[in-house]
Amino acid sequence: MDCVFCAIINGDIPSKTVYEDDMIKAFYDIEPQAPVHIIIIPKLHIASANEIGEDEAKYVAHIFAKIPQIAKEAGIAENGYRIINNCGKDGGQTVGHLHFHLLGGRDLGAKLV
Repeated sequence: MDCVFCAIINGDIPSKTVYEDDMIKAFYDIEPQAPVHIIIIPKLHIASANEIGEDEAKYVAHIFAKIPQIAKEAGIAENGYRIINNCGKDGGQTVGHLHFHLLGGRDLGAKLV
């Protein structure tokens, strides 16, 4: 499998990790779209949101349980942040591994596109 996020999880590609446990890893995006742009991924390879079943849902639940802590440690919890998941080509997904973008550090406005 040629998955850049799996390579990051395995340590084959370096990343600036902000949080990690046995289920997830969070690291700074190398092409940030906001002053704070963190990618949060499950350590289990899940191709996209379309692949989330009962067994995979615990990883998503764990990610959302940890987001407030990650946001607080990144200094964006108080003023707010945005969580984005892109699914499939038309949804803007560029890496075939389920991931969430945590964006903050400025007013992101109300528009999504």
